[in-house]
Amino acid sequence: MRGFAILLGFSLAGVLLHDALHLPLPGNVTGLLLFLAALFGKIVKLEWVEQSANLLTSHLLLFFIPYVIGAAALIPFLGSNAVSIAVGIVGSTFAVLWVTGTVAKKTAPRGEEETQDERLSA
Repeated sequence: MRGFAILLGFSLAGVLLHDALHLPLPGNVTGLLLFLAALFGKIVKLEWVEQSANLLTSHLLLFFIPYVIGAAALIPFLGSNAVSIAVGIVGSTFAVLWVTGTVAKKTAPRGEEETQDERLSA
């Protein structure tokens, strides 16, 4: 429970700071930055929040349900732009795959890269 209280406290602090100072970042992001600073500054120990954070990240997909439902409500408005949206999604997916593969190939050690190429050609 202490871990959840710490995480929620930083989230609330970020939202309050966002509202008070009119920061350009969302309150949740501000709270995460404050939490990160507290972790690096040894104000909060990782052991205090690790179990709660692991539980939340293991159920991360549940946090996207409201956004999916919200997007589903916009389907009638998206219909006229369906082709451009589909092309954008497919194009960006291939762009990410290409960049990831290129970076992985450039950063792989030479001996390991040859072994991977041999496996692919076999």
